[in-house]
Amino acid sequence: MSAIINYPIPKGAVLQQDFCVKLRAEGDREWQETACYQVKVDMHEVRKASMVYFDFSGTVDVEITCPALYHIYQVDIRPLSAGIKAEFTPKVIRFRLDHPQKLSVEVNGERFHNLHLFAGAIPANVPDPNGDEVLFLPGDLNKPSIHRTEEMTLQVSGMKKNRTVYFGPGIHYLEECTMRIPSDTDVYLSGGSIIVGTFILSGVENVRIYGRGCLYLARFERFSGLNAVRISHSKNIRIEGIHLINPPHYSVYIGGSEEVWIEDITTFSCEGWSDGIDMMSSRNVTVKNCFLRTSDDCIAIYGRRWDYNGNVSHIRISGCSLWADVAHPSIIGTHGDYEQEGNILEHREHQDEYLGCLAINAGDRNTIRNITYENIRIEPFVHGQILDFQVKCNPDYNPVPGKGIHHVSVKNVSYSGWGEVPSRICGYSSEFSVSDIVIQDFCVRGEMVHTLEEANILTGSYADGIEIISLS
Repeated sequence: MSAIINYPIPKGAVLQQDFCVKLRAEGDREWQETACYQVKVDMHEVRKASMVYFDFSGTVDVEITCPALYHIYQVDIRPLSAGIKAEFTPKVIRFRLDHPQKLSVEVNGERFHNLHLFAGAIPANVPDPNGDEVLFLPGDLNKPSIHRTEEMTLQVSGMKKNRTVYFGPGIHYLEECTMRIPSDTDVYLSGGSIIVGTFILSGVENVRIYGRGCLYLARFERFSGLNAVRISHSKNIRIEGIHLINPPHYSVYIGGSEEVWIEDITTFSCEGWSDGIDMMSSRNVTVKNCFLRTSDDCIAIYGRRWDYNGNVSHIRISGCSLWADVAHPSIIGTHGDYEQEGNILEHREHQDEYLGCLAINAGDRNTIRNITYENIRIEPFVHGQILDFQVKCNPDYNPVPGKGIHHVSVKNVSYSGWGEVPSRICGYSSEFSVSDIVIQDFCVRGEMVHTLEEANILTGSYADGIEIISLS
């Protein structure tokens, strides 16, 4: 049986009026209208895009109109690999979904004032707001709620372990903009909740942040340095299902932590240094089925940085859609322990030093080895390159070069666009080299390539053992 959960919109939420979105479950006659949140994208020329989210089971029909447009003549739904073809007239767009999707609906070729549509599965195991060991903050759809976070922390600390803080629908302001979450605590953001502020997890264990609500930080200035979620020296952390809207710094900051699981989240940013998910000196991190649209790196994996020391290992990223309005969809290795012996680390961009959808830039005496890129589809981008594997010394960030890149597998990667900058694989010196790079079943513009020349890959000095093979 088909069903839709169309979450309430609190009064005072920042909305965008470019699209009118209606939903209808299979078998229903009536359409349900849902409003679109405003999300800001692209730091070079900040623009206001739209986001809508809902959950469903079975099959749902989606109808979209664009009040400000006189004529709809083109509709693209990305990722193209989802294979969703919309039917449209000059005034109305319609398509059907039969399983959860994270989509960009682009009308008349517009990718910056587009509609981000997040259709999720109906959540299971929603906590009871009136259950034992639950701090219920009901919220109010008609006016904001303000919470003294010190009092909240005291209340939570007085409860038994495996307690829950439950934010109900409405806008919630955190006093002093932060909430420090203690160990053995769940934080649930119900659909229709908007929390203005940041969650900090410092030196804690066994914390879960989940639900369908939003962390909203669009009103904070760039140099406030606020992250949506900061995980520091912590263990066994889960973040699931929530929406992170325009933090001035990282969406999820992970430093010196281990056993971190991030699944099904969505993020937007439009400031310099507003990366998506960054991890420093951390281990056993999984990022799964997320949508990241950022104005700096979507995913960044670093060694030592600030007060985080140690190696990075056992990082797995899968099933994600990465959209970098600026910088890299993924980057490994820029920062490390340049004062000691270094660490072992397991796109619309025009600056030459920051190109590469799949980038490994070994600096700061980092050694990067045993990396696998597999089953990745790269859709047409404005400007950039596919691969950038370099041992380098970036004068803006690296006092010293990296020590090497070794044992990298690139398997079943495809690119469907045109005009990309040539990919690069090169070392820094005979001592700090690149070796053992195997590129298998690399497809460019629908054609399997058999040579580095066909793949548009340039190899520089101090790069050995680079192989391109096709088994398909």
